[in-house]
Amino acid sequence: MAASPSPTPPSSESQPPRRSRRRGISRAGAVALALCTTALTAAPALASTAAADADKGGDGGGGGGKGGKPTVVLVHGAFADASGWNAVAERLLNDGYPVLAPANPLRSLTSDAAYVASVLKSVDGPIVLAGHSYGGAVIGSAAAGNPNVRALVYVSAFMPDKGETLGALSTKFQGSELQPALNPVPYSDGRAQGSDLYIKTDKFHDVFAADLPRSQTRLMAVEQRPIAAACFEEAAPGAAWRTVPSWFVVSQHDKAIAPNLERFQAERAKSTTVEVDSSHVSMMSHPEVVADQIRAAAKATATGSPKSAALADTGSGALALIGVGGLAGAVVLTGGVLLAATRRQRTSRR
Repeated sequence: MAASPSPTPPSSESQPPRRSRRRGISRAGAVALALCTTALTAAPALASTAAADADKGGDGGGGGGKGGKPTVVLVHGAFADASGWNAVAERLLNDGYPVLAPANPLRSLTSDAAYVASVLKSVDGPIVLAGHSYGGAVIGSAAAGNPNVRALVYVSAFMPDKGETLGALSTKFQGSELQPALNPVPYSDGRAQGSDLYIKTDKFHDVFAADLPRSQTRLMAVEQRPIAAACFEEAAPGAAWRTVPSWFVVSQHDKAIAPNLERFQAERAKSTTVEVDSSHVSMMSHPEVVADQIRAAAKATATGSPKSAALADTGSGALALIGVGGLAGAVVLTGGVLLAATRRQRTSRR
């Protein structure tokens, strides 16, 4: 019987091509790795750029004064108006700082802070916020939650913690002669009634501005703006000094706010502090000292300065870092998913 012919091996041309089993990564995996590397390499540079843009005004468009200087907002206190800042404002304007000195309503701590907060929202770019006397209590609440406020400067001021009242703070230390010098005057605005507080005209010089000429304080006494008594009874709604770096000017001969209370508040807030041989109105009798503290606050909280790190929790630079970090993380995660999918695909084809 003839032998059965051996089966003819199939032609190589009819065989399906074998898939390469080399262990190299796929094109998708290579793309994923490239994306990861690019994102991680670019993140620091992007964060640096974003932080710089934030310091220029938050939108990369600049803002501020000459050389990108912050806007200085000056908030007056009780028994006075914004003209008390004149000598300080003039010096800062000459230095190229934009300056804004709004009217403080002096009606209630919560509403006054809300009003000043609305003024701050109208300012484009970084802000150094200063408050004198009662104005210190206002800025501590007005600045809360505003990332543009880079520094707080307190001048012979109240600096309450959240929930504290100015009346309670006033009794912590001896040295103030304000209470017996006050003249309460009932008022009605057509909707509500209350008491306005004035300083008695014959006490004004000694209690409020003893180192100014009497010819000047005589006019200040008759032109004073009263403060509603309710302002001293209302709990402070915020304390921005807990998250924003602060500076303090302590007036050693202050008869309106006890100097030891000013020292206590400054120490509690870890403020950068100077003391001046002054009455309550140090911004009028020693304007250069006050202007220097504001300049120091502006410089210390500028981009790249040692103090700028203290703004990490409130500044938009931190948000930029978080955003860029999130972008890099998202790309890395995407790359990992692509690599895993590629490996599963290779395994299924074996």
